[in-house]
Amino acid sequence: MTLQTSNHPVTFAPDPENTRLLRDAFGRFATGVTVVTTHSPDGPVGMTANSFSSVSLDPPLVLWAPSRGSRRFRYFEPAEHYAIHVLSHHQAELCHGFSQNAHAFDGLEVTLNDKGVPLIEQCLARFECERVAAYEGGDHLIVLGKVVRAEMREGDALTFYAGKFGQLAHKD
Repeated sequence: MTLQTSNHPVTFAPDPENTRLLRDAFGRFATGVTVVTTHSPDGPVGMTANSFSSVSLDPPLVLWAPSRGSRRFRYFEPAEHYAIHVLSHHQAELCHGFSQNAHAFDGLEVTLNDKGVPLIEQCLARFECERVAAYEGGDHLIVLGKVVRAEMREGDALTFYAGKFGQLAHKD
């Protein structure tokens, strides 16, 4: 079944034969774009993720969900410390770099925190986290983290909607 160009809805029951339709339906939810980084035995690694959400203010908790099918999953599954970087619209290339290469730090302003986690500079927000729990989530792992340090700045957000990048403008 294909999505029509008119405004008529496509209704379906998700199954292994129509995962593309389900992916397209999920894509109707606009998200921000993040890069999650951690230290590994192979050095600093990062991956793009749009499965980020705030969970709680007290205690300060966030979640994200790496795909088990990712080549980088083996680095993030055991990670006790990591950083989530919310990207600005100027950082689309950075997003592309980490979607292709776990070690796409070349040419970036990066520092290491006291846990050895690489921190990318100039992001809209950054959350340095320690893992609190992880839950089975089908083909993903749901990782809950406590925010131990945060940073933010003004700017326009990089967004992802229906398979395309966009920009959400900050209004004064």
